[in-house]
Amino acid sequence: MSRGLTIGQAAGYVGVTIKTVRHYHRLGLVAEPERDGSGYRRYGSAELLRLVQVRTLAGAGVPLAEVGELLDAGPERFAAALDDVHRRLTTQVEELIARRDTLHRLAQGDRALLPDRACAVLSRLAEQGFQPDYVAAQREALILTRALVPELFEGFLARLDHSLDDPELVELTKRCLEAGSWNPQDPRIEQLASAVAERLLADRNTHLTMPSAHRSQSEAAARYALVDHHREDQAPAMARLNALVEAKLRAAGVNVPSR
Repeated sequence: MSRGLTIGQAAGYVGVTIKTVRHYHRLGLVAEPERDGSGYRRYGSAELLRLVQVRTLAGAGVPLAEVGELLDAGPERFAAALDDVHRRLTTQVEELIARRDTLHRLAQGDRALLPDRACAVLSRLAEQGFQPDYVAAQREALILTRALVPELFEGFLARLDHSLDDPELVELTKRCLEAGSWNPQDPRIEQLASAVAERLLADRNTHLTMPSAHRSQSEAAARYALVDHHREDQAPAMARLNALVEAKLRAAGVNVPSR
């Protein structure tokens, strides 16, 4: 009677497939046993032990390319290698958790791209009666600011939040949105621009602050302008209104980045 196990039996005992055992053989991780008189390879306890060791290390996250060297290493090298694998696995776990959290935030819309406090401000806009299109435009502006000029994100968000505490400014903003459908040469645009500039200047420390370091960087200023004029190409009247407001602010000594 032949002693030892067939490859199928050995694979079953260890908990892997025959294909996996053969793969271990090809990589040189487990030596192939000699064939018996009937031509079958018979696996003994030594081969089974090696299979269990390889399977355990591979299952723990050790790359197969490193398993052989690890099994043949001394205790110190083995322990150091396991520490290294532990660090790599920890990093992978953290990355997977971050991906899971991103998927969770994607399911909640804005929270994938904006922090919770920004989402709260967007909710306030909707509660104040602003139309969905305007809320969407502010969402896009916040996303662009966070990506292009992150040093201004907190200030931009704070000014947007504070503006909602100013009933006069809220009403002026809604009138500006209505003006978006006017003829760009409508004389009311000039009047509205004066009213907006006057209101902003009345509380310039809240509505018109910008880090001095940012003002001195032309590239950063250009990126800011790109965000500040987002969607203007879709509303010529709004573009003229904003240009007039900026001109009035500059005339009052406010350093507004050029377009």
